[in-house]
Amino acid sequence: MSQLRFFTAGESHGPSLTGILEGLPAGLLLDEDAINRDLTRRQGGYGRSGRQVIEKDRVEWMGGVETSCTTGAPLAIRIENRDYTNQQKREKPVLTVPRPGHADLAGASKYRLRDFRTVLERASARETAMRVAMGAVAKLLLKEFGIEIASQVLEIGAVSSDAVDLSDADTRRRVDESAVRVADPDIERRMIDLIDRTRRDRDTLGGIFEVQVLGAPVGLGSYVQWDRKLDGRLAQAVMSIQAIKGVALGPAFENARSRGTQVHDAILPDDAGPIRPTNRAGGLEGGVTNGEPIVIRAAMKPISTTLTPMPSVDVRTGEASEAIYQRSDICAVPAASVVGEAMVALVIADAFLEKYGGDSVEEIRERFAR
Repeated sequence: MSQLRFFTAGESHGPSLTGILEGLPAGLLLDEDAINRDLTRRQGGYGRSGRQVIEKDRVEWMGGVETSCTTGAPLAIRIENRDYTNQQKREKPVLTVPRPGHADLAGASKYRLRDFRTVLERASARETAMRVAMGAVAKLLLKEFGIEIASQVLEIGAVSSDAVDLSDADTRRRVDESAVRVADPDIERRMIDLIDRTRRDRDTLGGIFEVQVLGAPVGLGSYVQWDRKLDGRLAQAVMSIQAIKGVALGPAFENARSRGTQVHDAILPDDAGPIRPTNRAGGLEGGVTNGEPIVIRAAMKPISTTLTPMPSVDVRTGEASEAIYQRSDICAVPAASVVGEAMVALVIADAFLEKYGGDSVEEIRERFAR
């Protein structure tokens, strides 16, 4: 069983999102400002919808906290949906035309639901606000032990940016200050121009982002059983984010087009012990961390809701129809990178507790020091 388990509940336009994070040690100081900053980062990024102006996401502790510290009990979190009151004012007709690219048709078929709106309310990426809150808590735990997690955007549509080393604090700051989460201002302008053109064309964009885990110790994860391999756990977590269709550890697809002698990281002697001059493995070998930065890349498909109507079928009549437009983003790749950080943080924190876990942060410090 996982050391750290989490669950979310709530609908996109319901009164609130709820989260339960179980397995945290006692004595972790919960920096509420840091957690709320991550929620604000998730709402940012060029190309987001008008809903981000309405929502001002903030965490509210419902259990598991005393004097701003975890108690060892499950941490219960609530995030209010401010858009809920606005939605109450409008009658919502039953939705019988499924939107291409969404969970509408598959979800309604699975649960035998007549209103596709019931599916979209839960399948919506609004749910990731709670994941980001819980991931921010996991980041606070990891930071206690010198582990940092950061992200950057590598591609939006056909515009790409070279990956930069996020171990440098100034570089991380430049990325965080960018509207599209890239360090290069020229690339930023090109990506913004592309988003603007796509909006005028009444279409949407996807892209690729990268998450880096810095300072992870050797030996997280395991090779002895398939479900303990850390690369598999990370891939599942990142793939679970709405609209993510591909995950890679390091430059995996580039590696697949090269020969082995060009790909595998050499191991060289050093006074401090064996070192690797490259990190093409993405920080994991055999499902185990090797001391190098962990690098995870994710491909996000273009947002499914488009201003240009897509062909569909009205399942009530069986006749051809067009999917209705629901308020949506043009591009959410920068926001998805922040969600990616959260999911990676939760998995790394789970693996860290698996190896060094204790009932309190103080006890974990003793084990980690040994």
